[in-house]
Amino acid sequence: MKILVSGSLAYDRIMDFPGRFKDHILPEKIHVLSVSFHVNNLRENFGGTAGNIAYNLSLLKEKPIILATAGKDFSPYRDWLNQHGVDISHIKINDDHTAGAYIMTDQDDNQITAFHPGAMKEASHVDIEAIKKQTGGLFGIVVAGNVDDMLYYAKEYQRLSIPYIFDPAQQIPVISADHLKFAIQGARIVIGNDYEIGLILKKTGLTKSDILKKTELVITTKGEAGSLIETKDKGFQIPIAKPREIKDPTGAGDAYRAGLIKGFLGSYSLEVIGRLAALTAVYPIEYYGTQEQSYTTQEFINRYKENFHEDIKI
Repeated sequence: MKILVSGSLAYDRIMDFPGRFKDHILPEKIHVLSVSFHVNNLRENFGGTAGNIAYNLSLLKEKPIILATAGKDFSPYRDWLNQHGVDISHIKINDDHTAGAYIMTDQDDNQITAFHPGAMKEASHVDIEAIKKQTGGLFGIVVAGNVDDMLYYAKEYQRLSIPYIFDPAQQIPVISADHLKFAIQGARIVIGNDYEIGLILKKTGLTKSDILKKTELVITTKGEAGSLIETKDKGFQIPIAKPREIKDPTGAGDAYRAGLIKGFLGSYSLEVIGRLAALTAVYPIEYYGTQEQSYTTQEFINRYKENFHEDIKI
């Protein structure tokens, strides 16, 4: 089954702040906030939700198809993805610059991010029906990216009976409640971190029980507290995998989603799916950048057993 990944493609500029944001922000002056942070390092890496998920899927021996728009400066990133077996043939290129994320992380792993959409302002609107006719079985994930694309792909997946994951993330504030409800009702899985799930519930007026009447799973990621996979009948608390070192948390959520897709398509139990996703998520934490990690299948299998004390076949 081919995996379709729609979302953003971006160059990440990652910065480390050697202090804590909270020590430099006065709550009583928040209405006139003017703060400058001196950072230690600045690194440029390949990133974006679609790129990160696709790269992690490639490490898990999948060959996903990216549906997104990039800019005139995309060539180095394109070559990187192609080198790792990602299908880049449906990426739309325009004359703007590829989107850019400017991410500053403090010592408590809090983050402040500025994002310039650049080329991503133009929707990609790839012909999904044509891909389906050419490749057969498809599975999609709709993640934060161009809002028109998010709605377009949700509609197309529903129209063509293609199962998909809905993960609106950073775009929750700009998507209408009706459109959120529409995308949710056709999804197999709805996922977000604890804060994002709360925003979805508040904006739509739905409860988790309401969502679970429309979709199979609601997955809530909780950072160091692991994740929660819920069905209409039961919840499964999933532990984290132990990092060997912590350098930067950026990209862990996208890696989790890649592991989730791999597990879901592999027909594992929900507990194993969650643990597989948790292990996939730990790798980018150990590096600066969201696509710096690498491992063999056997290394992944060994580390799964090391963390969860059971064997797994990938």
